[in-house]
Amino acid sequence: MNIEQARFNMIEQQIRPWDVLNQQVLDLLGKVKREDYVPQMYRSLAFVDMEIPLGHGEAMMSPKLEARILQELAIKKSDTILEVGTGSGYLTALLAELGQYVYSVDIVPEFKTQASAKLQANGITNVSLEVGDAAKGWSRHGKYDVIVITGSTPVLPETFVHDLKPGGRLFAVTGDAPAMTAQLITCIAEGAYNTVTLFETVVQPLKNAVQPERFVF
Repeated sequence: MNIEQARFNMIEQQIRPWDVLNQQVLDLLGKVKREDYVPQMYRSLAFVDMEIPLGHGEAMMSPKLEARILQELAIKKSDTILEVGTGSGYLTALLAELGQYVYSVDIVPEFKTQASAKLQANGITNVSLEVGDAAKGWSRHGKYDVIVITGSTPVLPETFVHDLKPGGRLFAVTGDAPAMTAQLITCIAEGAYNTVTLFETVVQPLKNAVQPERFVF
């Protein structure tokens, strides 16, 4: 397989047609080596339009979804970022390239260990990986400029919204399959928020995600 040709095809045939036109994001996807973060047995699928299994019931998002998230968040070099769900570490690497510092937390210790090794091997040092359950929030580092929740949550805990700095952006996928929506929530001023529904999608739910009150007959 010609890896660079496969990477080029991924960008031109999957990502650009999905309305990802931000040149900074497209250039970044050409630079950060996705294949380095894919489990060895699935490496040949690194550039395919699919979710890649990571073990523990989790999966790597499709390339076009990762790209769209980056474009919607419009990350600045001064941004402090919280990533809920480290997974493979690939999105962590992309966020770290764009922002100032990334705090990434995952409930699976093995993901932290594997992602840490991959990030170090690629010279990415402006990240802090932590093990914990952040399904209801992760306020220990104060407020953030950007929050990315990589798993879906039927109900979005208010904690995440309250942990945004003014001007801060939150990406979350809310709802239950098959009707989930990707949302961008912006803190326009202290205590004031704007929510935009971006697109419909389906991603793996966060472990221990907050559940709505279910109606019981």
